[in-house]
Amino acid sequence: MNYLVVAAHPDDEVLGAGATIHKLVREGHDVAVAIMASGADARRDLSATLRADEEKAMGILGVGKVFHADFPNIKMNTVPHLELVQFIEACIDGWRAQAVITHHPSDANIDHKETGRAAGAACRLFQRRRDVPRLREFLYMEVPSSTEWSLNTAENRFSPNFFVEVGEEGVRKKIEALGAYAGVMRPYPHPRSREAIGGLAAYRGAGAGCDYAEAFECAFRSS
Repeated sequence: MNYLVVAAHPDDEVLGAGATIHKLVREGHDVAVAIMASGADARRDLSATLRADEEKAMGILGVGKVFHADFPNIKMNTVPHLELVQFIEACIDGWRAQAVITHHPSDANIDHKETGRAAGAACRLFQRRRDVPRLREFLYMEVPSSTEWSLNTAENRFSPNFFVEVGEEGVRKKIEALGAYAGVMRPYPHPRSREAIGGLAAYRGAGAGCDYAEAFECAFRSS
């Protein structure tokens, strides 16, 4: 099956679904990543070699294709919603995507929020065009140090109901891919530390009765 991970920024795809991407590729699925804000103007912690870092991370996970947009970083709410949707639709069409993984629309980060909203609209493309593969799965991912900071109780915050067992190797690959991005990893107890990422995977796995897992909120699934 063709999976498309729609991420607001380079590194979000690894933080939210890196171990799952690795597992999907090993199982024979094809995975592409669409990055909405390819630059890092508001992220001083990211390296000037961001594109090279991204290529290294994608190589570690086995990602087959990366689509790039250049929407403004941490300003995606200033972009017309239609433009965001149309870019994602083009990625869905170009990759022949049957499954989409993206940000939860109540995420604390404004770019994550707008990306999730736009992906939710774009995933209906198959209903308007018969030449587009039918959507079979739509998942919201959990991005440490961002998703859990959705403090507005008026919103429907991330509520995981779908767990992908990734094993210790999957966690190791996720941490390795994150390490390819200069400036992303932090010392413990930051949520983006090696210890916290491994601990979250262990916690999500224990809750689902399996050996390490990444958690998602499944919004749509069709057999």
